[in-house]
Amino acid sequence: MAKLRIATFNINGIQSRLPALLAWLQREAPDIVCLQELKADDRKFPADDIRAAGYGVIWRGQTSWNGVAILARGLEPLEIRRELPGDPADSQSRYLEAAAHGVIVGCLYLPNGNPQPGPKFDYKLAWFERLIAHADSLLTSGHPVVLAGDYNVVPTDRDIYNPRSWRKDALLQPESRACYQRLLDQGWTDALLQCHPEQPPFTFWDYFRQHWQRDAGLRIDHLLLSPQLADDLLDAGVDRWVRGEPRASDHAPTWVDLRQRARP
Repeated sequence: MAKLRIATFNINGIQSRLPALLAWLQREAPDIVCLQELKADDRKFPADDIRAAGYGVIWRGQTSWNGVAILARGLEPLEIRRELPGDPADSQSRYLEAAAHGVIVGCLYLPNGNPQPGPKFDYKLAWFERLIAHADSLLTSGHPVVLAGDYNVVPTDRDIYNPRSWRKDALLQPESRACYQRLLDQGWTDALLQCHPEQPPFTFWDYFRQHWQRDAGLRIDHLLLSPQLADDLLDAGVDRWVRGEPRASDHAPTWVDLRQRARP
């Protein structure tokens, strides 16, 4: 059976972690990749290295922080939009949308929102509202769509090793969780949760207090599937080995396998 693998990976600095990215691409060979937190402007994005690895790529960088990219194995992604609709004044590089391998892919890096309360949390919720509105329009289009990225939301307490010390964090606030649930209520399928209903795997382990070594993680990287893709869901998982490599990102690549159909 032909499969399509779509992955999301917060690289946490594309320049310093390019060797790790290329090693992962070579070993796992995902068909579509959404990258977040490039931390590099457009001129410093290593497009030539990625194309040499067999991937077409589009990107939207930003100096020192943010930044998103979409990679497609063996072809150039067809860019649809470079920003999330709803706020023309928003200059942060957090959203990129393209078509590749017969699927529309929205790559997103949702604001962290800390400290909260405050303007950063307000921005997070406002950005979330824009995402919810755009996601609804994508569902209405009837196209096969995946919204993949770092949502900076821990959906429930079972998606974190221990919620007690994180209660004041923006990732666990009721408002953040409510926004994520509203997305699901539109008709999106959380691929990791669907495939691992008892204990969805963690996708993020910060650098403090040996959280990686103790498997004290969080699930904040999500792939949401439209109904047209949810029917083709085969498997979903996390490439944990990447997080254990030297100088690793604090995230691990998270992926979904779909039954590949002929799509226009």
